[in-house]
Amino acid sequence: MQPAPVTKYRPFPPVDLPNRQWPTRTLSRAPIWCSVDLRDGNQALAQPMSVEEKLEYFDLLVKIGFKEIEVGFPSASQIEFDFCRRLIDENRIPDGVAIQVLCQCREDLITRSLAALQGAKQVIFHLYNSTSPKQREYVFNASKADIVRIATDGVACLKRHMPPLLATGTRLQLEYSPESFTSTELEFALEICEAVTDTWVPTRENPIILNLPATVEYATPNVHADQIEWMCTHLTRRDRTIVSLHTHNDRGTGVAATELALLAGADRVEGTLFGNGERTGNLDIVTVALNLYTHGIHPGLDFSDINAIRDVYERCTKLEVPPRQPYAGELVFTAFSGSHQDAIKKSWPHQQPGKPWDVLYIPIDPADIGRSYKAIIRINSQSGKGGVAYVLEHEFGFSLPKGMHREIGRIINDVADAKGTELTPADIHAAFQQEYLGRTGPVTLQHFKTTERDSDVKCEATIEVAGQAHKLTASGNGPIDAFVRALGSTPLPKFEVLSYSEHSLGKGAEARAVSYIQIKTVRGLTLYGAGIDTNIELASIKAIVSALNRVLAR
Repeated sequence: MQPAPVTKYRPFPPVDLPNRQWPTRTLSRAPIWCSVDLRDGNQALAQPMSVEEKLEYFDLLVKIGFKEIEVGFPSASQIEFDFCRRLIDENRIPDGVAIQVLCQCREDLITRSLAALQGAKQVIFHLYNSTSPKQREYVFNASKADIVRIATDGVACLKRHMPPLLATGTRLQLEYSPESFTSTELEFALEICEAVTDTWVPTRENPIILNLPATVEYATPNVHADQIEWMCTHLTRRDRTIVSLHTHNDRGTGVAATELALLAGADRVEGTLFGNGERTGNLDIVTVALNLYTHGIHPGLDFSDINAIRDVYERCTKLEVPPRQPYAGELVFTAFSGSHQDAIKKSWPHQQPGKPWDVLYIPIDPADIGRSYKAIIRINSQSGKGGVAYVLEHEFGFSLPKGMHREIGRIINDVADAKGTELTPADIHAAFQQEYLGRTGPVTLQHFKTTERDSDVKCEATIEVAGQAHKLTASGNGPIDAFVRALGSTPLPKFEVLSYSEHSLGKGAEARAVSYIQIKTVRGLTLYGAGIDTNIELASIKAIVSALNRVLAR
């Protein structure tokens, strides 16, 4: 990097828009969506999709609900041409879905593209040419007038050659892109768009699509919004124009730039699933659509099985969705942080059917997009008591008393530190079993029964301590009290019971009871024990033995 002051780069110039309106607006509806996965996304792949993969991907896009799909560049290669023909010849395009093709403003490419579209019901013909000052200087060595002529000649050529296609019943809509719009002087971008519109002569019934691409992202999202609002307010036939966005992600703000540009008046969005595209990618349509959904605006696209969509995407593109990719990544609903886990666990019970979603740290209900609740809380050395308790409850049914959370949290943290990696739910369950339920000594319960007499309960028990049997008997106001009194005749540490809770584990005939008992020794040591049995009384006695064994282990 160049040391300060940085002279190698310069700031992007702001837009003179003193009365901008977009900052005070809110989004209230979804835009028109156009997927460019099969063209812009496909050309960015190290291994472009085969025709069969493109067919599978097209079917996925239709199933999601896209009504406009850019299927390729049929004049660029035979594969692209053949794919377009298969879609039409095999009647794969549902009614109401328009296929879009990209084409440069050249007569031979326009006629070839029209040949690829014969028999299609609904077509968007996407013409483009580069307009920015550096493109004019470095690539074309052309004046502004020359660049305008390229665009208008292309549109005029399309109008001359399209009547045979229209005669067969095809509905054709023109889309024009001043490529590198955001790097073009706004006055010139307006000039060329107006010239194209003059040549095409759109109607309210068949408006022109003016696509204003951020071919390379150079500016902050607010500048992009200013550019779009400026164009929307200066177009002379705004009522016959669909203003379209095509943002790239070079600065990592493609989503923000799109959302602000929608506030600025844009009607349509081009992008790809999960943002696949050249360099740092296209706009991620999944993110923008589900962002709208989390604000109560249905996007008109169905992402209710995001995992299945991700599977097709990864198989066809040979790319992987990163684990932290919004909404679809493997870890996006996962909290490792202890404080986050605790907040999730505490807020979850307050979520009620029919009420607005309001679970802390989880901005969308994972179930709405087909994601599992199981991965919400995962455990490593940074995790806390709430996360561990959540996993034990939601994965294995153990609803630990609140006072036990801190204790089990410390135990699991020690295990995670020792292992040095994330713990699976099975790891956590195994540690819980070993610490509370699986201890075999030094105290073991050999026999226990109770009898009731008046208001007292008498217990008879046999325990073994370090291999030595002890027959015990005592009375109390219940089985737990009687057993604690009976233990008082042994050399075991003296203690009192501080708390007791229990619940069923499972349902039906196979259900068992689990008990949690907290004890405090005369030396002030406080620990929990846990016990499981089909008999609730025995489960509580086993919990006392569990707690005693944990005391003795200290």
